[in-house]
Amino acid sequence: MKKIAVFTLNGYFNYGNRLQNYAAQEVLKSLGFKVETVIVKNKPLPSTTSLTVIRINNIRNMHFKEVVKRILYKFWSMVNKNKSRVLENKRTEIFKKFTVDNIIETKFSISDDYIPDELISNYDYFITGSDQVWNPSFNYGSSIYFLTFAPKCKRIAFSPSFGVSEIPLEHQENYQKWLSEMRNLSAREDAGAKIIKKLTGKDALVLVDPTMMLTKEKWLSVSNKATNLTDKKFLLTYFLGGIPDEYKEKIKKIAKDNNLRIVNLGDIKDFEMYQTGPAEFIGYSNSASLFCTDSFHGVVFSILMETPFIAFERRGIAESMFSRIETLLRKFKLESRKVNNITSDNQVLDVDFSHIPPILEAERNKTLDYLKNALNIKDANPNLDQEVKNEKRRPTIS
Repeated sequence: MKKIAVFTLNGYFNYGNRLQNYAAQEVLKSLGFKVETVIVKNKPLPSTTSLTVIRINNIRNMHFKEVVKRILYKFWSMVNKNKSRVLENKRTEIFKKFTVDNIIETKFSISDDYIPDELISNYDYFITGSDQVWNPSFNYGSSIYFLTFAPKCKRIAFSPSFGVSEIPLEHQENYQKWLSEMRNLSAREDAGAKIIKKLTGKDALVLVDPTMMLTKEKWLSVSNKATNLTDKKFLLTYFLGGIPDEYKEKIKKIAKDNNLRIVNLGDIKDFEMYQTGPAEFIGYSNSASLFCTDSFHGVVFSILMETPFIAFERRGIAESMFSRIETLLRKFKLESRKVNNITSDNQVLDVDFSHIPPILEAERNKTLDYLKNALNIKDANPNLDQEVKNEKRRPTIS
């Protein structure tokens, strides 16, 4: 059996990261390959001076209220330092357990300074993606996620994201070289395809995130139901950038008007909910009456679970990351779910998902065709094809 090495961000703290890693693995396994995710030790953080400049630039682009909020959060973190450390460690262990249970990772690790001699010979193909593997703020100029160590014929990009709309000048020369050397190019967002076109002149297919390649039934098979839920219907929130006050007020009003309990994920101040792992995240997404989020994968799982949702633009960051969500909403004809487009109370819970299955089927087939071509295979494993067919036949609940 041929082997594939997957290169993605090895984080044990972000729902989308763990779930896309699992999804990419399962898609590639369905195509008849043995799949392993390689552990990458990232380059060290930039110098303190560089970090200071980055933070100053970010602050300049924040609203005054957001700056005050950040200062108060820093103060809270200092006061609750010991408790926060314990919570972070517990959360990390939960994420690692999901990984151990569901994702095959290598027992070795690599870095810019250490690439094992046998790495190339041990795998038939190397895949980079999904997630923000090409975000210059995350990989600090590393070439590993561009697979430069491998023969060009073995390099494949599977829905990678830049996470930004433009590459900083200091990285453009390297990005141009590394991208030009990739035989099989794809991107997760329209903005990413534009970056590739601008730097290399090449056209890159825009593919869905790997998480969208798996059916609802497949996801529920690895989900866990949260034990602390009551019978009362709830509004789920998951904000990676924190919840601005204006959003909080809007969410509170929606919850009150619809008699929904508010359940917050990802907020360390909510000690119990902060211990929610990736498996429970799926369960919450499926059970919620409404999902309010600024997270790309929050929107993804709302679509997959057919859960009414509202997409919020993240605040307090210098570079807008909303292009990822905009591409997703445009692709699935759900632009009406942007928070600014929710203009009446009747729209909040009224979402029609009946048009989604054929779009989803077309996008899955497009991605499978890309992977089959890149991996030099003719037919996918019938298991995944059958899952897609079953998804098409499944009644849609609007």
